[in-house]
Amino acid sequence: MDNIDQQMPALTKLTEDEKMLQDAARDFAESAIKPKVHEMDEQAKLDPDLVQEFFDMGLMGIEIPETYGGGGGSFFMSIVAIEQISRVDASAGVFMDVQNTLVNNAFLNFGSKEVKEKYLPQLATEKVGAYCLSEAGSGSDAFALKTSAKEEGDYYVLNGSKMWITNANEADIFLVFATVDRDAGYKGITAFIVERDFEGFSVSKKENKLGIRASSTCEILLEDCKVPKENVLGEVGKGYKVAIETLNEGRIGIGAQMIGIAQGALDATLEYTKEREQFGQAISDFQGVQFQLAKMATDIETARLLVYNAARMKENGDNFLKEAAMAKYHASEVAEDVSSQAVDLFGGYGYVKEYPVEKYYRDAKIGKIYEGTSNMQLNTIAKLLLK
Repeated sequence: MDNIDQQMPALTKLTEDEKMLQDAARDFAESAIKPKVHEMDEQAKLDPDLVQEFFDMGLMGIEIPETYGGGGGSFFMSIVAIEQISRVDASAGVFMDVQNTLVNNAFLNFGSKEVKEKYLPQLATEKVGAYCLSEAGSGSDAFALKTSAKEEGDYYVLNGSKMWITNANEADIFLVFATVDRDAGYKGITAFIVERDFEGFSVSKKENKLGIRASSTCEILLEDCKVPKENVLGEVGKGYKVAIETLNEGRIGIGAQMIGIAQGALDATLEYTKEREQFGQAISDFQGVQFQLAKMATDIETARLLVYNAARMKENGDNFLKEAAMAKYHASEVAEDVSSQAVDLFGGYGYVKEYPVEKYYRDAKIGKIYEGTSNMQLNTIAKLLLK
């Protein structure tokens, strides 16, 4: 009873630094990104000027220590920023998400002192990163990859291809997973740092996608690509550890992207239903519409709580594997459902590109696919429940 006056903060209660970044990200999204969203979606390309603005805002190196030119912030701060950017544009959201939760985290967690000193200042201030794991024949079965790495003197020579690589067009630094010994299975997989201008490396076909169209998704080709031995990230044969641990964190980032999409769709719908009149009154006055809006808001809040909880657990050093899978699974379900209802409530206007909700609907679909499909998340959750 002595602690009765000690209040625990609500899960959505932000620290002063977190709130400052949330506000800055929201303002940046509204002022710099929003005017360009439609054009970027139509052209299927991120505005090049925005790339540098992301760096100028400090949004590409949130967790990178200040000694390397980064923001010196927390993982949770990255999640808050991704959510706010994705409320306006999911393509811009995933652009900074991959940089922060996958690439930067991999370097921070597994990079040697020399690797960190070389690459983290670049990633914090000027160079985009990409994460290259998936292949044509290894999606959910990620460790069935065929890209090979053969030791030759001071180099490894990589051969193979990678598919569906986010940020490929904009990136200069690529984290590539290849196997040094196919017979060793997942224990042969190694993570390599590949720079865009390395001999034998090229960015190939760009995918023409349903949603997040401004986010570049390309095939990567490695044809006798020479990678210096010092560019191994972590240990040889321990790339599977880099991949697993990084993707666990990345899934929380995708959860944040999804709640951003859902919130953006709800915001647009609330505004529209208060303005749109039928039968002599705003459609928001109809109880049936009010119930839909209330359910949408409630579902978004459940997803946000799961995402925030997983992020807090990660930050606290707790085991967060199950919670990350739950957050990613549920947030992607909610984003698809809420954006679909938003289209319904807009009626015919919801189906045309002049209004924003059809894009939220298209963008939401990817959440159930990348960084682990919904079925893979359910598989992970079930295994941990049944241990």
